[in-house]
Amino acid sequence: MVLHTAADYATTGTVNSLWLLVAAALVLLMTPGVAFFYGGMVRAKSVVSMMMMSFGAMAIVGVLWVVYGYGLAFGTPLIPHVLGTPDWFLSSLMGKDGMTPDLGGLAFAGFQATFAIITVALISGAIADRAKFGAWMVFAGVWVTIVYFPVAFWVFNLSQGWIASVLHVNDFAGGTAVHINAGAAGLALALVLGKRVGFQKGMSKPHNVPLTLLGAALLWFGWFGFNAGSEAAVDGVAAIAWINTLAAPAAATIGWLIVEKIKDGKPTSIGAASGAVAGLVAITPACNILTPGFAILLGLVAGAVCAVAIDLKFKLGFDDSLDVVGIHLIGGIIGTLWIGIFGFTHIDGDPTKPFSSLWYGGSLLQLGAQAVGAFSVLIYSFVLAYAIGWVIQKTMGFRIKNEDELAGVDTVVHGEEGYSLETV
Repeated sequence: MVLHTAADYATTGTVNSLWLLVAAALVLLMTPGVAFFYGGMVRAKSVVSMMMMSFGAMAIVGVLWVVYGYGLAFGTPLIPHVLGTPDWFLSSLMGKDGMTPDLGGLAFAGFQATFAIITVALISGAIADRAKFGAWMVFAGVWVTIVYFPVAFWVFNLSQGWIASVLHVNDFAGGTAVHINAGAAGLALALVLGKRVGFQKGMSKPHNVPLTLLGAALLWFGWFGFNAGSEAAVDGVAAIAWINTLAAPAAATIGWLIVEKIKDGKPTSIGAASGAVAGLVAITPACNILTPGFAILLGLVAGAVCAVAIDLKFKLGFDDSLDVVGIHLIGGIIGTLWIGIFGFTHIDGDPTKPFSSLWYGGSLLQLGAQAVGAFSVLIYSFVLAYAIGWVIQKTMGFRIKNEDELAGVDTVVHGEEGYSLETV
């Protein structure tokens, strides 16, 4: 059972609504997890800026979601199959008198808000060390409005969105809407802002490895709410999503470390953390529709491929600071396409029809649909993110000056330092 409208959630009962609220809290914890994960990877003089970008995303997206975003993503269609009607201040979920909260509908709205927040936060890793905070906040507000909210309608609104209801793409928890979306936007901003001063392989090592490991742990913990919570019910689908959310990132950690050992000579803790996140990304769209064995295989493949993909930026000449492209874009594509090969999915999602994946049905139908959905989101997000970033750069300026980057974005932009060595 997958429910994706407020009306549906209103009938799920108290237990399922309670689970949805708990899952929402778990997912919200993932954004501070991103802040720690990214914060440990940057230079010590950029850690405040890096973490502020995640908390800034929580602030601006949280407000916009309540004001009008929920309606754009899940409201009555304003443009059929494309966009919903704004639901100002969640008024439709507050009853006719405006004072009668709808348990199921509000739980659903809260859960989906956390998805919007973390998607924006993920983008920030691509422009670490060199972005103005004010410009980032403007970008976050515009991008979430004209990119994320419509894409969420396409993907998560099962009865209305064109990717879900016309193509019948299976994206259970956001391989396209969250990870491909964020990865494509990250690539666009990396190109708009350009390379960091002295950009080359090995130029900047993580300043605080334990901080990154803490972030990865919080992400993995929260991801159980992200994936299992997307079922919005306490049932077998939620259980298999939970198991696959354990299995795939565990296998991806192994896959990444093997490649890292072969490629660089040593397995690292940063590699283990990155591998786990790559596996979490890949299993996100497929957690409901893979056997645990195929989830493990997906994790191994995603971990290995993403470990190689993070070096593409050096070969192609773009500065994706913290590997948003190599992990989220590539991992999201792998997981989304994997469904068309190994998913136990049926034609049009109808269990009375034959299987449509290659392994179970001998069909390329689902794989084709998954590819169209994935690359449609990629292109849409990249083009609009590039346009938004370019306009901001040409008007208020998005990138800090080179001398400010060398001095440290924390002190220049925020007037703070992540660590004080002063004695009392």
